Amino acid sequence: MSLLNTPVPSFALRAYHAGAFEDVSADALAGHWSVLFFYPADFSTVCPTELYDLHEHYAEFQRMGVEIFAVSTDSHYAHQAWAESTTMIGDLEFPMLADHTQDLTRALGVLIDGAGVAERATFVVDPARQIKAIEISDGPVARKAEELVRKVKAAQFVAATGKMCPATWTAG
Repeated sequence: MSLLNTPVPSFALRAYHAGAFEDVSADALAGHWSVLFFYPADFSTVCPTELYDLHEHYAEFQRMGVEIFAVSTDSHYAHQAWAESTTMIGDLEFPMLADHTQDLTRALGVLIDGAGVAERATFVVDPARQIKAIEISDGPVARKAEELVRKVKAAQFVAATGKMCPATWTAG
């Protein structure tokens, strides 16, 4: 069953963000566009390249009114250790949510059974907390932030105008 146009399930997770721990709930997604960016694991090979690419495009997401939430099944302590071990992750401007109970990952259908980690999955969420786009990539295939920017802009365009958005559409 597709999760498109359904609300993001309620959650309350600890996060590592800007050198400190904080609590983040589903309420943090309300009132603006959001991206839940699931990745398999801290201290891995491909994941830091994706998160750093998001970091490099974060100002553009902010201009679009979009907040980014990185999510893995690692603990918030693992996120802290990872961030403190490399500037690539340590400079992130968005929170890294710790779904160590795997509840949110499971509820969104992106938990890899038996491995205890998330698929490489992206959820675009509108200001009413409705899921508007879902992308799941095979583990070795990294996502590119530039492609996500276009997808979010397209979703925002459709929401604002009610018009269709063809494959070759670009903002403006």
